[in-house]
Amino acid sequence: MADLNTRISDFVWKNLSEKHITGKKDPFWEALHKTGTELWLDTGDMDEAEANWTAEMSALTTNNTLLNNEIQKGIYDVFISEAKSIVRDLPAEERVKEIAFILNARHGLRLASKFGGLVSVELHTDTAHDIKAIEYYGKRYHEICPEQFIVKVPYTPEGLIGARRLKDSGIRINFTLEFSARENVIVTRLSRPDYLNVFLGRIGAFMIDNKLGDGSGAGEMAVIASQNWVTAMSAKNQWQTKLIAASLRNYNQLELLAGTDVYTMPPKVAAAGHKSLSGKFTSRMHKNYEVSINKSARDAHIEKFWDVDDKVLNLAERLSSKVPLTGQELVHIAYEEGCEDMFPSLTKEEKGFIASDGKIPVYSRWEKMISENKIAPDTLLTLAGIASFTADQKMLDERIRGIIS
Repeated sequence: MADLNTRISDFVWKNLSEKHITGKKDPFWEALHKTGTELWLDTGDMDEAEANWTAEMSALTTNNTLLNNEIQKGIYDVFISEAKSIVRDLPAEERVKEIAFILNARHGLRLASKFGGLVSVELHTDTAHDIKAIEYYGKRYHEICPEQFIVKVPYTPEGLIGARRLKDSGIRINFTLEFSARENVIVTRLSRPDYLNVFLGRIGAFMIDNKLGDGSGAGEMAVIASQNWVTAMSAKNQWQTKLIAASLRNYNQLELLAGTDVYTMPPKVAAAGHKSLSGKFTSRMHKNYEVSINKSARDAHIEKFWDVDDKVLNLAERLSSKVPLTGQELVHIAYEEGCEDMFPSLTKEEKGFIASDGKIPVYSRWEKMISENKIAPDTLLTLAGIASFTADQKMLDERIRGIIS
């Protein structure tokens, strides 16, 4: 297998010929950067990134959805066909997964070469509940480009453990698909990644789509609470974990959350902000935003996006003091600490609801369980995010399968 990994590494580096661009300084982004915020672009589109890249930007991030968008353009069809001969001795499904890894690595290298910054690369969704697979593929990404790749690991029980093992091996981690301060307290203390996230845009969308409120303030509150907790919690670790404000939907959020450790900005949001905002940024990390919640949503526990209670703190410290060996063990400990709603046991039908609803769950399906603290809104959004990425990964895999079969 070591020989195969070497051949794959050589293949993804072969004929890499991206023309490096040097971003020009921009006073608008410089002013935002001075509040303490690192500026990343959230795209896999090379042209889109180039149109928005400036000297103040330091990284790009991709995911299963963004990579699938690029693959479906057909730009890698010949590359996929060429990769077939390298993985020909593997079982059929392993060939598909291996080529998906090759595509992630190749596209990540193209971005790294062209822009010179860090690049977050995503694991195949099949690894989300497999600690050994998370370690295996995470280490291989690192070996391909140790100076620029950051490995994205999703919020699952196994992901929490796998990310910690990778970080203990010296691999940079971007822990993904979190939606609340309490999830990020667990991540910071147990996994201790370099970066973690709040996907704030989906929080507002969840409230609006389900008529729980107008969506204003909720995502912002989740980011600010997470920032304060992550800063405090990571002070107990050997390195600082930085918070990413991800899934920005509105350019006004560039002002509302100035001072957050990192922004991952979709190019359209970045461009709209640059066009419409004054460029006079000040840190908002001590701001309290008003959250509009409808009376009918009083049992929806929207506050769990930003509140962190003693049960969560106790769970975080217990997990930190002795890292569980399995995801099942982690879930058992969470139940013992009264945090059942963070790692719920779902039926096949309930899992089907999450997959069919897309990125934004239908609240009415879960209203009773939420009111009984058997699941929570942040947990629902995390599960929906994983399911959505899985659907996009399936589309990518099907294109690979069609080319190599």
